[in-house]
Amino acid sequence: MIIKRTLAATWLLPALLILALVACGCKRAAHAPRLQPPEVLVMDVVQKDVTVYGDWIGTLDGMVNAQIHAQVSGCLMAQCYREGELVHKGDLLFQIDPRPFQAALDKAKGRLAESQANLDLTAINVKRYTPLAKNNAISQQELDNAIQSNKGAQAALESAQAAVQQAELNLGFTKVTSPIDGIAGIAEAQVGDLVGPNSSELTAVSTVDPIKVYFPISEQEYMLAMKSRMEQGRGDSTPGHTTNNLELILANGETYPHKGEIFTADRQVNIKTGTIRIAGLFPNPHFILRPGQYAHVRLPIKTLAGALLAPQRAVAETQGSYHVTVVDKNNRASIRTVQTGDRSGPFWVITKGLNPGERVVVEGMQKAREGVIVNPQPYIAEPAPAPAAGTNVPAPAAATHTTAQ
Repeated sequence: MIIKRTLAATWLLPALLILALVACGCKRAAHAPRLQPPEVLVMDVVQKDVTVYGDWIGTLDGMVNAQIHAQVSGCLMAQCYREGELVHKGDLLFQIDPRPFQAALDKAKGRLAESQANLDLTAINVKRYTPLAKNNAISQQELDNAIQSNKGAQAALESAQAAVQQAELNLGFTKVTSPIDGIAGIAEAQVGDLVGPNSSELTAVSTVDPIKVYFPISEQEYMLAMKSRMEQGRGDSTPGHTTNNLELILANGETYPHKGEIFTADRQVNIKTGTIRIAGLFPNPHFILRPGQYAHVRLPIKTLAGALLAPQRAVAETQGSYHVTVVDKNNRASIRTVQTGDRSGPFWVITKGLNPGERVVVEGMQKAREGVIVNPQPYIAEPAPAPAAGTNVPAPAAATHTTAQ
């Protein structure tokens, strides 16, 4: 009897121990924290009308750019204008030492007077010898010599007159004036320099109101523009859709307040880049725009009615396919293939794959895997910081793309 109780106690103790461990484990499992759904930022798909723009990098240039060179050689005596300010046609810019040219003019005038005196003498001889030759008082040869001397004196007089005119021109060239109205640049030559026709330019003057902007468009865009013009009954070579519809986005991100127009197109397509250069004109009454600046040129092309817009940050590209992560009403994530169209600022125009009002993940796409429950929070876009003062727009070669707004 004692042996049976001992065996029962031996089997009972391990069984109770196992039951206690199981109960403890269940209690701990009951108190284990649950994993929270990952937090993602989402934005609703927006539907609205957008305007599609052509967007190109443009280079500003003066309507007329006059490079000022010295036409005579001499010492530069004075600079007579203020650099960077408006000058008018005929304003004196530089003064070259006129004394050598004044002396050359005086010498030419002296030779002119001598030639005139010689002409008068030969004319008198012809007048005197003519009746004497008729009366055989002198030979015909002497009369012929007098007549030829008179003609030679006449030619010498005309040559002396031309020399005087040339000397007067050279003296006038010592006053270097502006050939146009415009902004005068910084002087490249200093007072005391020896300048001449073979030296570098003294300065440059540019007409900047209106101011030109050159920008390249692709051959395909040019042909589309020309087709549009032909449909409108306009057969000229200017590829603009309408007048006064060009917009200029400056280096600081601001839109230039005055709109421009297409001025002309180049005569040929660049065979290296496949683009044709277009020139636009913008009014510049306060001379804010200067030659050499870079700016974005925008031209409205078409309007998309009821376009669906998704943030560009929400669209991922994989081997040429575009994907977005959509969060349904149960907060379940799913990856969907979409087709994109034009761009509208920070948004893509979605042509297929999304519906209005659907939520797409903007941040946290790596956490929103297929079928995962997420914790969606609204995405609030922060405004882009303005570029620092003096920031320039880089100049990629013939960069073109289409945007919508």
